[in-house]
Amino acid sequence: MKEVALQHNIPVFQPENFREEETVQQLRELLPDAVAVVAYGRILPQAVLDIAPNRFINIHASILPQYRGSAPYQWAVLDGLEETGVSAQFMVRQMDAGDVVGVAKTPIGPNETAGELLDRLAVLGADLLHETLVKLENNTLIPTIQDESQVTFAPMLDKSMCPIDFTQTAKAVHNKVRGLNPWPVATAQIGGKQFKVYTTALVENPTNAPAGTILGLTKTGLQIACGEGAVEIRVLQAEGGKRMAAPDYFRGHPLEA
Repeated sequence: MKEVALQHNIPVFQPENFREEETVQQLRELLPDAVAVVAYGRILPQAVLDIAPNRFINIHASILPQYRGSAPYQWAVLDGLEETGVSAQFMVRQMDAGDVVGVAKTPIGPNETAGELLDRLAVLGADLLHETLVKLENNTLIPTIQDESQVTFAPMLDKSMCPIDFTQTAKAVHNKVRGLNPWPVATAQIGGKQFKVYTTALVENPTNAPAGTILGLTKTGLQIACGEGAVEIRVLQAEGGKRMAAPDYFRGHPLEA
């Protein structure tokens, strides 16, 4: 957006925050008809929201009131949802709690990572923002109050979530790997070494081997038993190494079942 703005001689301001009155006044003097907020990551002060009441439009990557917070699309994948979307809402002081004025939904692929989902939601969100601004200009927006009884939250991700627990179901392990890709990335101890795990697939555990058992190496990946079912690790990265296909790595670093 900045590059396009500069190409068209549109001024670009990049304040770190809105704590300084000078920054608030700078926005006030622009006399905005509307303000679009996307992935800003901070709560805007009331003095800022009062500059254009009911004209601050936030695009949030979930179907509100579900997954308010900083990591909505990641938690949708971590929780194994089959559908998510983006919401347009009027901004209020409370996080992601304003009236919803538009929603666009999309299915989540069974093997889709959080990063891949975000790429699609970005396009969906841009389209929804355009549609919302047109309706705002035409005075045809219909605000919907969020049902507080349906509110869920999507807290920030951190590295303490990374270790894989193979006593969980294979589906839960698979969802963790997808949801933590591209950051902070799921990890596993395999053969005494630490790995980042980027891609998995669900497979059978025909012998009902205990969770954590290495079932074998196939042409497509390393199969490991889970509390229910099994996963096949297809793309990983050894500590200090580079990301690569699991069969390629373990052909050069054999493991015992």
